[in-house]
Amino acid sequence: MRGISAARKIQMKKTISLALSLTLLGLISLTILAADAPPGHASVASLDEVKWGPPPPALPPGAQAAVMAGNPAATGLVTLRIKMPAGYTIPPHWHPSDEHVTVLSGSLSLGMGDKVDVAAARMLSAGGYIVAPKNMHHFATSKNGAVVQISLLGPFGITYVNPADDPRKK
Repeated sequence: MRGISAARKIQMKKTISLALSLTLLGLISLTILAADAPPGHASVASLDEVKWGPPPPALPPGAQAAVMAGNPAATGLVTLRIKMPAGYTIPPHWHPSDEHVTVLSGSLSLGMGDKVDVAAARMLSAGGYIVAPKNMHHFATSKNGAVVQISLLGPFGITYVNPADDPRKK
């Protein structure tokens, strides 16, 4: 550090100290987050390790669901997977937060509006992706079956355009 003024040396030491402090704070935060993870919670899972179960009561019966991360009933990031059988349809509905949908396998037709109109829907195959903004009316159907991954900010909510379509009311 020869040839550098004393003021510059002090400034460099402060900058290095700040960088080290921020790095340490980041590591402490990661440790706290990891310590708060529920016991047995998998943050990495292969396809055969996914724990499938019945869908939430807000979805039509027949599908299977898996919570990959987060708590659908709580605030925060949630990632779900839905396995839809052939002929499965989720009638027109909307959500209170943006919904990010990725088709993992099979194909999914997703359309906008208050009525199921497959001819006007967009068919997405494996790798397809869509963002349905909060409050946007949309529907989903799969002619041959699909597995989709949905990420959203919880809590998860779904409101059917036609209340008679809501499986919770049947």
